[in-house]
Amino acid sequence: CVTGLSSQHVAERFQHSPGTITRYFKAMLAFFSGGQFYASQVQFPTNNTPISTMITSDPCFQFFQDCIGAVNGTHI
Repeated sequence: CVTGLSSQHVAERFQHSPGTITRYFKAMLAFFSGGQFYASQVQFPTNNTPISTMITSDPCFQFFQDCIGAVNGTHI
């Protein structure tokens, strides 16, 4: 999932069937999105969260500096 390869390519690389790769991917997805891990590790930014200078120095930042959210490509 990190490399962006299809499950077929990952299966070939690790010499396992695509079904095995898919089963392990689903297990990892369930773990990382599960309650205990997600609640302890995922933190959303607040109004006081500093913004990186790499982002603020980007010329496109002026169009998104007042954006408070994005849904399906629509910036609010």
